Amino acid sequence: MAIIDRVKYDGPGNILVWRYPPDDLSWGTQVIVNQSQEAIFFKGGAALDVLGPGTHTLRTANIPLLRGLIKAPFGGETPFAAEIYYVNKAVNLDVKWGTNSPIPVLDPKFNVFLPVRAFGQFGIQVADSRSFVTQLSATNPQFTTDQLSNYFRGVLLTKAKDYIAETIIKERINLLEIAAHLEEMSGALQTKLAQDFATYGVKLVNFYLNSVDVPDDDDTVVRLKKALAEKAEIDILGDRYQQKRTLDVMEKAAGNEGGGAGMGLGMGMGMGAGMGMGQTMGAAMQGQPIGGAAGSPAGAKFCSSCGKGLAAGAKFCAECGGKVG
Repeated sequence: MAIIDRVKYDGPGNILVWRYPPDDLSWGTQVIVNQSQEAIFFKGGAALDVLGPGTHTLRTANIPLLRGLIKAPFGGETPFAAEIYYVNKAVNLDVKWGTNSPIPVLDPKFNVFLPVRAFGQFGIQVADSRSFVTQLSATNPQFTTDQLSNYFRGVLLTKAKDYIAETIIKERINLLEIAAHLEEMSGALQTKLAQDFATYGVKLVNFYLNSVDVPDDDDTVVRLKKALAEKAEIDILGDRYQQKRTLDVMEKAAGNEGGGAGMGLGMGMGMGAGMGMGQTMGAAMQGQPIGGAAGSPAGAKFCSSCGKGLAAGAKFCAECGGKVG
């Protein structure tokens, strides 16, 4: 049976716990622990001695808890079975999180439900190696930051969703303008979540809401943005907005050559011109001066000789002296 005389672990930064394969160790074996690491000895399922950074030679003096469970002759390098768990205590600042589906939130300003998504990242550090290994990684050969994120996903998303919805309603924050509040909301969420992580020996170094937004292709969002754009145009143009809308309609109708709108506009203009010409011709046929009849009062009489208007009850024309018949 081979006896291990040197133990070391150099792994990627996303691995938080790595278990040394269960081979035989012996008194006198060197255990090398890198910076930002700790090595925990397990025997019979119990976490025993913890070694910090440095090179450690296993002797009865420096791992007393493990020594108490192993029967070894004095001064001998007797092989024994034990497990070593390496714990990565470096700070990891790039743990991603995000809502897997939009959250329906009532926008307090526009009084419509909008689908809200939230994304961000957080930083963690293993603060208590013994607690972290015994409660989270357990007997897994290794435990990664992805596994940690998945483990805390439930509590993280629940508290994040509740806080975001509560803050939007309570503070009456418009979802389309929420970017200005992200820093404040990030700090509040870190405070709310810190104890949940600390229970398992993890320090929540920071927590960020990188974005809280709504899907651009959602029907409600599209209609809301269109309404806001029209409102902004009204505010800018003022009284000229209606004139612009009228001109837009006329341009659209004129552009539909041969279509119903173009025919309707042309027919309307033609009918208006025809009615004006009909009125002019009628006045001429009745012996009235063109353009003068329109300004005369209803029931007025005119001289049959010169066409001038007659005063009420007159028997002779004041212009030419002709007798009124």
